[in-house]
Amino acid sequence: MTHLIRALLLGGVTLFAVPAAAQQTINAVMPKQRSANYFPLIVAEALGYFEEEGIAVNLLPSDTPIPFVNFLRNGQAHIAMMDSAEVLQAEAAGVPVNVIYEVMQTAPDGIAVSAESGITDVAELEGTVVGLVSDRDLVTMQIALDARDLTTDDVTVVVVGEAGPTLAAAFRDQTVSAIAGSGPDWLAIQANGIAIDLITPSEVSAKPGNTFVALDEGIADNADLLEGYLRAWSKGMYVAKIAPDVVAEIARTAVPEEWEDPTFGEQYLANAIRLNVSITDLAGDLQTQVWSDIQPAMQQFGLIKEIVDPAQFLDNRFITPANDWSREEVASEVEAWREANM
Repeated sequence: MTHLIRALLLGGVTLFAVPAAAQQTINAVMPKQRSANYFPLIVAEALGYFEEEGIAVNLLPSDTPIPFVNFLRNGQAHIAMMDSAEVLQAEAAGVPVNVIYEVMQTAPDGIAVSAESGITDVAELEGTVVGLVSDRDLVTMQIALDARDLTTDDVTVVVVGEAGPTLAAAFRDQTVSAIAGSGPDWLAIQANGIAIDLITPSEVSAKPGNTFVALDEGIADNADLLEGYLRAWSKGMYVAKIAPDVVAEIARTAVPEEWEDPTFGEQYLANAIRLNVSITDLAGDLQTQVWSDIQPAMQQFGLIKEIVDPAQFLDNRFITPANDWSREEVASEVEAWREANM
């Protein structure tokens, strides 16, 4: 099928009947169901990249306290999205996890200040009251302070809460100088009329925020399935680099509930693009040195109990095939989709 014909079909204009190829289902589990936050999935679905690989993606229910690694262990999932702490904790517990692709190579966690505060560095927080969105953000604040030779003894730490109006009020009323949280929290603050700046040290941000993980047995049994999934994901990611407006249009259609407030939808997607587009030359490439560098602070503040050699869990066999596709062909397909749908 030519790219233009497929694009027209996806846009709802049927030129002639095309026989459907046999598809395999890949079961995946990630923190959200289809969302602009993980736009490579919905873009790859809209442009037919999973279909090209003979794959249908089945997202398992993720609103559960069950650790995602358990979906791999019990055979429900072929692939799971896990953050760096979850990977290291699983490895230390003796689970044979393999990081096969870095989804977000920049952590979504960080430190925000009011844009009107004049604060430009975490070092300036000494002697002030700092806020956490919730208790789970304490480690983010601890690592950020440690990067400037400070500790929580040098500040007063309070939990602000997760509601956007409450977070915005904390900055508006100047009850806190900074807040530790993540991307959705920053959007919630901005949606309530407060402009922010991020002063996150690299010691916090320069770590894999999310990764794709599979187990030894799952890789042995499903190598072709995993390879096709990651190649389609990489193509979906690439579209944001060449045509973010197409990504936005796809997201508006696929997840309209995230675009009820158009401004929020745009900001949400912009944050997702910032986090999801790889900073390495190869999409999803594995950063061995980064995995080594992040562990001492994670151990110091109780996220992990022991240091693990990245060679034990980084498996780069899928990185080259995940990047083995034509950028020119994808660009042509994106333009055909644009012409048919925008």
